[in-house]
Amino acid sequence: MTDYECRAPGATPTVPIRAQPGGFAIFKNSPCVWPESMAGQPDSPLRVHVVDSDAHVRGVISQELMGDSRTVVAGQAGSLRDGRRLVRDLGFDVLLVDVALSDGAGFDLMAHAKSLNPKAEVIALSKHETDDDAMRAFELGAAGFVVKNSWFVSFVQAVLQVANGGAAITPALSRRLLLKRGASAATHSVPGPSGEVVRIKLSLREHEVLRMIASGLTSSQIGDKLAISSTTVNSHVKNMYHKLHVRSRAQAVSCANTWGLL
Repeated sequence: MTDYECRAPGATPTVPIRAQPGGFAIFKNSPCVWPESMAGQPDSPLRVHVVDSDAHVRGVISQELMGDSRTVVAGQAGSLRDGRRLVRDLGFDVLLVDVALSDGAGFDLMAHAKSLNPKAEVIALSKHETDDDAMRAFELGAAGFVVKNSWFVSFVQAVLQVANGGAAITPALSRRLLLKRGASAATHSVPGPSGEVVRIKLSLREHEVLRMIASGLTSSQIGDKLAISSTTVNSHVKNMYHKLHVRSRAQAVSCANTWGLL
């Protein structure tokens, strides 16, 4: 492949089965119940770039995304070089990129894409559940890490999750990261950036929210489970960012796992 593609293979998008009173619609694809307040609507779908050196994988992912009216493939690329041109020339909301491209590391494209479009979300793709690769992707600002051959992967759901403030992590990897350190106390002493000891203290509610974020839930879903508003959830998230010195949910999960906060 010598250039990026500006359209995806043809697919007939699914439309809502029916609108429901209360401001939400029912879709055939998961997540089936979809509020009108969420990003990704049939009249304003999320624009997705797919970058993977395997043309077959690109086609499978693109077909799934184009089969749902909440997402649209804005462009495809098969190399780091073409991926750089793609994110530069065509607007996007979410970037799906393989960590191992034919002419370089997908991590380089993640960093480049975030520098050009800080508000866009990035989901790293991989053939393997590698903790180190996942951590590196999170450190670069990725909001998801998806193993391409996982039985549980849904690219539509992953895109919708990250675009609405959640994290998309392959279940087995998420479980491993959560259990890696085991249960720990709410207050921790951790090494700071200059070697000094830093005290981290999260409230019980902040711990609950952090664990749900690590499980891939959005603010709205967390609010439903905890019987609080999404505004309150976002307030807890903001407090965690300040305490953990991070700027994204994926970074918070990565940081908390490294320091034994999960």
